[in-house]
Amino acid sequence: MQKSDYSVSSLVDMYKRGELRLPEIQRHYVWRATRVRDLFDSLYRGYPSGSILMWETDEPVQTRDAAIAQNPTAFAGRKLLLDGQQRLTSLTSVLNGEPVSVRGRKRPIDILFNLDHPDGPPVGALEVESDEESPITPDDELADDADDPEAEDDSASALAERFNKRTFVVASKALAALPNWVSVSEVFKSPNTNTFVKRAGITDLDDPRGQKISDRLAKLKKIAEYPYVVHVLHRGMSYEEITEIFVRVNSLGAKLRSSDLALAQMTSRWPKLLEELEAFQEECEKKSGFTIDLGQLVRAIVVFATRQCLFRAVSSTSVDALKQGWNEAKEGLNFAINFLRANAGIEDESLLSSPMFLHALAAINHVRSNKIAKDEQNAILRWLLVANARGRYSRGSTETLLNEDLKVIFGGGQAGELIDILKRQFGRLVIEPGDLQGRGANSPLFSLAYLALKDAGAKDWFSGLGLSLTHQGRLHFIQWHHIFPKALLRENGFETGEINEIANMAFITGQTNRRLGRKPPSEYLEDIVDKQGVAALSTQLVPTDFKALTVASYRQFLADRRVALSACMNSFINKKAGGG
Repeated sequence: MQKSDYSVSSLVDMYKRGELRLPEIQRHYVWRATRVRDLFDSLYRGYPSGSILMWETDEPVQTRDAAIAQNPTAFAGRKLLLDGQQRLTSLTSVLNGEPVSVRGRKRPIDILFNLDHPDGPPVGALEVESDEESPITPDDELADDADDPEAEDDSASALAERFNKRTFVVASKALAALPNWVSVSEVFKSPNTNTFVKRAGITDLDDPRGQKISDRLAKLKKIAEYPYVVHVLHRGMSYEEITEIFVRVNSLGAKLRSSDLALAQMTSRWPKLLEELEAFQEECEKKSGFTIDLGQLVRAIVVFATRQCLFRAVSSTSVDALKQGWNEAKEGLNFAINFLRANAGIEDESLLSSPMFLHALAAINHVRSNKIAKDEQNAILRWLLVANARGRYSRGSTETLLNEDLKVIFGGGQAGELIDILKRQFGRLVIEPGDLQGRGANSPLFSLAYLALKDAGAKDWFSGLGLSLTHQGRLHFIQWHHIFPKALLRENGFETGEINEIANMAFITGQTNRRLGRKPPSEYLEDIVDKQGVAALSTQLVPTDFKALTVASYRQFLADRRVALSACMNSFINKKAGGG
């Protein structure tokens, strides 16, 4: 194995020339912009940033497209990138100012650099917790991948104060308009940095701040010279051995999920499996709007091939059994998506507290041979809605809980047995007002609130559009709105948990949200009633005596709305499950 140092700029050039290709065992580009921000912060400070692993080979190996368009030439060498894809894709995107392709959509990664950042070590935790995105966006947050969920509420001066301790942030229009924040991509594309120094307000050549900013911009551009240690595996290794190395490297480093490693093991024995999975993934997105993570498709194969969900069974399962499992999984997943949409009113995977529900529903349909009586349908719906709202697969060991349900399902058990398991787990199935106290948008109960209000006839307060995650056009995307604005409540000393409670949320479109802004409810609700009628409030369970909605009565408002929301949720479940 050869070991050499390559600069970031050299690796980016190799990536763009198509000299670095991705083997089929690699996953998609999944980093969120906040992780790219953290990478640049580390490189700027000269912190260690791992190594790169390649395999130079002439062997015909199935490859996949990179997230950024490559320009291969007949003279370029051929190296397969085994470890470092996320970093190199991020670096290529930002340094060249090119968008990345994620799930068929191109989006830029725009990182801003603070010319006036403080000296010394970084401030605040940099690691993000998830790469998942939700199509329901919060009301007063910055654009996608914003650094702070409350920055949109602030003035320019407050925004500057909030972020002045950061060195890098994910771009927002508000921050980009400030003179001390510059686009990293623009800095790398510019032949000199004088423009950015002038933009920062430096007019005097003797101004010591000007020299400091120039030095910082030079240091930023030196990221292109940052040396990565690159390990190159020799040509004599087989693809099977390379796959084993890939699995071991990523297992020991905990860099990939177990589903990614299971997929690597499958593709080494099952050529073009990834193409099949991605084709099914694309079909689901186009036909139903459901995005199923690649890892969940791998899990579906395991579930149907082995009748349990643990990935460790992959290596000992024959390819024929895996292929049969995939055929059964496709039928089951199609049923699961259709059942969620048509029967439960769940239009989008973001409304599920866990994707594991897809596997349970798929298994139920398979065992029933696509023949499910009405009473059993109602029982399945009751189980699904309650289990989803309670977070059945979000507590404890997800795989253990799913295996418990799969054992019942593949054993021929009825939905009533699944409901009994829920009762043992949670004690009761009815939603009570106290369950909503302190719960916000991250609670499994949040999606049930949306579904219940949608079913009750809630509409947008300006356009009159009914609630749906499938609306076309950005202005009509469904968002949640704080009935009592966050800024108003913060000024009056309320804690974050109280401010962001589900009981303080209404569901409206993005355009309406921007119109309402920071107005107190006593000001804007009267106008809504005048234009849309009292039902606009009552269907969202907002008191029609809006003049009494003062900051002083906020806690009583929360208590009253918890009662109304819990009753609406229980009514929705009973209605869907055939009980009323």
